[in-house]
Amino acid sequence: MNNFGTLILINLLGGVAMLLWGVRMVHTGVVRGWGPRLRNFIERGTRSRITAAISGSAATLFLQSSTATAMIAAGLAETGLLAPAAGLAVLLGADAGSSLVAGIFGLGGNKISILSPILIAAGYVTFSSSNGFRAKNAGRILFGLGLMLLALKLISTATVPLRDASLFHMALSTVAREPVLALIAGALATWASYSTLAMVLLIMSFVAAGSLEPTGAAALVLGINLGGGLPAVSATFGQPANARRLPMANLACRAILALAAAPFAGSIINGAAAGVGDGVAAVAASHVAFNLVLVLTALPLAGPIMKAMYRLMPAPKTLEDPLATPRYLDDAALVSPTSALVNAQTEAARMTELLERMLQMIVDALTTGNVEHLKGAKQTDRQINAYQKAIQEYLARLPEAGMSPDTARRIQETLLFVSNLEHAGDIVHLNLADRARAKAKGSLSFNGEQTADILHLVALVQSSLKLASGVMISRDVGAARRLAEQKDQFRSHENTILDAHFRKSASGRGTDRSAPLFVDLIRDLHRFNSHIVSAAYPILDEAGLLRETRIRGMSKHED
Repeated sequence: MNNFGTLILINLLGGVAMLLWGVRMVHTGVVRGWGPRLRNFIERGTRSRITAAISGSAATLFLQSSTATAMIAAGLAETGLLAPAAGLAVLLGADAGSSLVAGIFGLGGNKISILSPILIAAGYVTFSSSNGFRAKNAGRILFGLGLMLLALKLISTATVPLRDASLFHMALSTVAREPVLALIAGALATWASYSTLAMVLLIMSFVAAGSLEPTGAAALVLGINLGGGLPAVSATFGQPANARRLPMANLACRAILALAAAPFAGSIINGAAAGVGDGVAAVAASHVAFNLVLVLTALPLAGPIMKAMYRLMPAPKTLEDPLATPRYLDDAALVSPTSALVNAQTEAARMTELLERMLQMIVDALTTGNVEHLKGAKQTDRQINAYQKAIQEYLARLPEAGMSPDTARRIQETLLFVSNLEHAGDIVHLNLADRARAKAKGSLSFNGEQTADILHLVALVQSSLKLASGVMISRDVGAARRLAEQKDQFRSHENTILDAHFRKSASGRGTDRSAPLFVDLIRDLHRFNSHIVSAAYPILDEAGLLRETRIRGMSKHED
């Protein structure tokens, strides 16, 4: 008898493990084969809360996991591509979609289990015989669906003998009769398995086998729905607040509804059983009803709910910015043009620090795909504009009388340098930032070689930035020469990178949707670098080291 009980337990655990693995295979196949398209589908479907909920539900029907949909939504929210209220609507729709999947499998699993060997065979053949990436993932999906149906049959078979197992029946009934205990047990089991689908199907199989009364299953179903929000919360635990707010809001909505419904759980499922005439169907109906009520009640309140989450989970406070405003434009120094010029040049050097900060935002956004890094770019560009205006107004107040020609020339050079820095800031804010957003929105990616090329060019630009302010202030000819030579280095690397890129494109290798974006980024960095390097030209011109033209003279026979 003990051996028989052990065999039942092994079959039950094996069936649950097979079910979880089947769900995972379907999820993996969909994400790998159609992940970017699914992500774009969710993003495009967030124009209103209703369409956002529908897109979340539809995505979950494909992914077979509301947790997976929640993670996609959290990722979009973290990168700033998904509004908070729309994000919560996606998660609420995902909950409803997951309950529909559970109902379909729970009520039709035994009837369509005959398809399981066909799906497994078709999945194996498709995966093994296909070379295409998406075809292989289609085979993985078919195989996963077959495993899920086979697991349901195994679980159903394993739970039949439990009808007469008085000890198991007693333990399960004891848990089910204690609403608080049932809520906790259902929530923890769901958290551990990462699947509300598997847990609801398991409860339905217990009810079908007679091991659990529908009334007792009610509180467990509420616990499962409560626990369904925990995997996404734990998965985003170490991420920024923008990624954690949506799962926490979804968990809070689930918890409030589950606790409110707990005292009436028995009455609710008895009413459902009376309506559908079957205990298993009543469990499925109550699970679907919970999530539909959740959508209907929480969707209109999505805005206030997310505002409350922002108050509970605020963004971390930032330290005071030492570069927020100019600090060295001292009016008392205006009596001495030389002193005032040094003050203005000091502020111009601080402008290069702001530009370097903006450039790093672009690098972070390009390498991580998180456009949240770009939020400060617009504000930093405004700071650069404010610096330019303040420096221009400050130097314009200098009296011209008694000013030496050398000082007047250096003032004009400083104003030109500041103007070039402002133009470089516009390139970052209006061009490079838009490229980074387009890369994130289009789910585009660069290969390792392309990423290394971009980072190498950025490093050259950063080196030019560091050198430019020193050249402007010191007017050192050797430093100015090195700065001018940096432009040649940049051009040489740029040509090498683009030549290799276009050769691959011409041969059919390396052609993808990210190719035009890659080229545009390089061109923008070229323009940015040119504005910075121009600080060297006035110094080299004064030293007689600047050629009048880069065009080679024409020979006589070319006239």
